[in-house]
Amino acid sequence: MPYVNIRVAGALNRRQKEEICAGVTEVIARVANKPADSILIFIDELPHENISKGGALLGQPK
Repeated sequence: MPYVNIRVAGALNRRQKEEICAGVTEVIARVANKPADSILIFIDELPHENISKGGALLGQPK
């Protein structure tokens, strides 16, 4: 059973999550020859202040 964990800074809306999950599922099913219904995807939405790049915390997107 393929397991995918996606972490994003900030929040996604439901439509975005649905599109991401459909695309990732399609690629894994096709490339790894796995049944689509066996693929688990978890999306973690993290506050920008919990992510650092280059030693500095991420700022809010504009």
